[in-house]
Amino acid sequence: MTKKIPSKRKYDSSRRKAQAQETQAQILSAAEELFIERGYTGTTIESIAQKTGVALETVYSIFGNKRALLSRVVDMTVVGDGQPIPLLARSYIQDVAAERDQTRQIQMFAKRIQLIMSRVAPMFEVMRSAAKTEPEIAGILKKYLNRRMEGMNFFIECVTANGSLRKSMDKQMAVETIWALTSAEVYNLLRVDRGWSSDEYEYWLAETLIRLLLP
Repeated sequence: MTKKIPSKRKYDSSRRKAQAQETQAQILSAAEELFIERGYTGTTIESIAQKTGVALETVYSIFGNKRALLSRVVDMTVVGDGQPIPLLARSYIQDVAAERDQTRQIQMFAKRIQLIMSRVAPMFEVMRSAAKTEPEIAGILKKYLNRRMEGMNFFIECVTANGSLRKSMDKQMAVETIWALTSAEVYNLLRVDRGWSSDEYEYWLAETLIRLLLP
């Protein structure tokens, strides 16, 4: 009787991929905490590796350098996770685009800005501080600010698809007004310096934008 030779099991990389993604998420989380606590200059790759509990070489192999790591942390705080899905393609943004009532669109937008800024504002201060002495960080900051402008332009296009703006407010002014009001600087002034709650900030932003933008 011929002995049956078992077929070679196909290599399954899903577990290894999941472990790699988990390690990357842990590194990003540790880096975010240290950047906020110590600033960009005060945070080292060594301290991030130590806090994560991984080898120094692991951090370098995944991210390359501290500047690239900062950029990834900022990207993560903007969208809320490490998935490679652009912010404007996220369902919670597309829900705003699909809404047909302008007032409701602005209220939904304000809620989402509050959630995004609660994550981004601390890292924005890190970038602002580092950009003063680090030209490459200044470049990351500029890229972030430009992306915010693109996001505000997208929002205004969504609003104007459902009706006109206030007569005194053209599209460019509307985009730049929202860009300023939803900035990390304004968020920090109200939430940190004035002690507003997240609900108070969200209500203020929605009411202010409704009064400024809509007829």
